Amino acid sequence: MYSLLPALVAGLFLGYGFHVIVSKGFNRASGIFFLLCLTTFLWQAAWAVLYQTRDPATADLLVRLGYMPILFLPTCYYHFFVETAHRKDDMRWVLWSYALAFALAITNASSGLFVEGHYTYFFGYYPKAGPLHLVHVVQTLVVGFRSLLVSLWAARQTPDEHRARFKLCAASLVGYFFATLDYLCNYGFAFYPPGVLFVAVSLGLIVLAVTRHKLMNPATVAASVVHEMRTPLASIRLQAEALVQWLPELDRGYRMAVDKGLVVRPFAAPDFGRLCKAAMAIARHIDRSNMVIDLMLAAARMEQIDRSTFRRCSMRACVREAVDSYPFRDSEREQLKVESKKDFEFMGCESLMVYVLFNLFKNALYAMHIAGKGEIRVSIEVSGDEPLLVVHDTATGIRRADMAHIFDTYFTTKSTQGAGLGLSFCRRAIEAFGGSMACESVEGEYTAFRMRFPAIVTRNQQAGTISLPSIA
Repeated sequence: MYSLLPALVAGLFLGYGFHVIVSKGFNRASGIFFLLCLTTFLWQAAWAVLYQTRDPATADLLVRLGYMPILFLPTCYYHFFVETAHRKDDMRWVLWSYALAFALAITNASSGLFVEGHYTYFFGYYPKAGPLHLVHVVQTLVVGFRSLLVSLWAARQTPDEHRARFKLCAASLVGYFFATLDYLCNYGFAFYPPGVLFVAVSLGLIVLAVTRHKLMNPATVAASVVHEMRTPLASIRLQAEALVQWLPELDRGYRMAVDKGLVVRPFAAPDFGRLCKAAMAIARHIDRSNMVIDLMLAAARMEQIDRSTFRRCSMRACVREAVDSYPFRDSEREQLKVESKKDFEFMGCESLMVYVLFNLFKNALYAMHIAGKGEIRVSIEVSGDEPLLVVHDTATGIRRADMAHIFDTYFTTKSTQGAGLGLSFCRRAIEAFGGSMACESVEGEYTAFRMRFPAIVTRNQQAGTISLPSIA
C-alpha cells in the first residue's frame, strides 16, 4: 500500500518529462527539465521498490541507489531556472553544485559516510543519514534559495503580461522547500515522508508555466535580450548623431585657427571628414544591429512575415550589403568569393534577405573554424528563367542523419551555441518571397544552400565577380 503513491508519482513525472519534450521540442531548457523529471522518476521508483522489500541487505543497496538521483535533483532545479531566466552568470555556480553532487555520489557509492544503512519504519525501510548527509541538506537549501532569487529576478525583468510564468516558478520553489521535510526521516523521525506530494505540486506548477504561459518559448529569452540591448544601442546612436552634427563645425573652426596661425598644423593632421564618416557608419551599424535584433525576435516568436512591405529588390545589392555589413574577423573576408553571372530582382524585403545571408555566412564560418579549412562561394545566377542564389562552403559538411532535420525549429548541431531557429526562419523568409530553399551536403566535403526565386524581372548584366571591399 505504501508503495502505491511513489509508484504513481514516478509515472507522473516521466509523463511530465515526455510531454514537455514532445510539445516544446528538444532544446537546452526542455532537456534539463526532462533530466529533472527523470531524476525524480528514478528516486520515486527506487522508493516504491524499497517499501516493498523485506530483505535488509537488499534495502541497504536500494537506499544507496535511490539516493543517487536525489543528490542531483536540487542542482537540476537550479540549472533549469538559470536556463529559462537566461542567467549566464549563474552557470559557474550550477557547475560547482553539480561537482559537489558528484563528489557526494562517489562517497555514497563507496562508503557509509553519506548513507549508513537504513531505518525500519511502519511503512518500510528508509535511508539513515551519515555524517556527510548534512552537506547535501545545506546544499539543497542554498541552491533552492538561489533558484528562488533567480525566478524573482526574471519576474522583475519580464513584461507584465509574461510575468505570471516566473511567478509560477517561484511558487513551485516554495512547494519544493516543503519537500525537505523528508530529510527528517533520514534522522530517525518516524512518519510517512510527504515530500513526494510537494515535489509533484512543484513540478506541476512548472509544467503549467511551460504549457499555458510558454515558459520555454525562445521569445522570452529574446525579449529579455532585446530589453537589455536596446538602451545601450540607443545611447551609442545618440552620441554618434552628436558627432555627425558637431564634427563639421569643429573642422571649420580648426581650419580657421590654422589659417590665422593660431594652431600649427601637425604632419598628421586630423581628418575631421573621415571622423564624420566614421560616426555616420556607427549610426548605420546601430540601425543594422537593431534590425538584426528585430529579426531574431521575430524568428524566436515565429511570427508571420508581413508581405505588405515587400518591394522589388536586387539580389546583387542584397549580397553586396551582406558582405559589406557582416562582422568578419581576421582573414575571414578573404575566404569568401561572390560570383555574379546575372543579377535578378525578387519581390521581397532587402533586410530579410540580408539576414538570411548573415545566418548562412555565420554557419559556414563556424563549420570552417571546426574543420580548420574551407572557403565560401556565393553565386548569383539565372538558370533558364529561374533566378538562383547559392551559398556553398567547403568545410565539414552535414551528417546524413542530420540532413532531414536542419530546417526543423529548435534543431541545432552546435553543442555550445545556437537555439536552432536560424535555418528554420531563413526558409520561411525565402518561402515568403515566393521561393524555395534546399540544402545539399556531403559530410567532410561541402554544404550548399540553393535558394530559387520566381522570375520577375531579369536584368542581363555583364558576368563577373563582385570585388570585396577592403578592410578599413
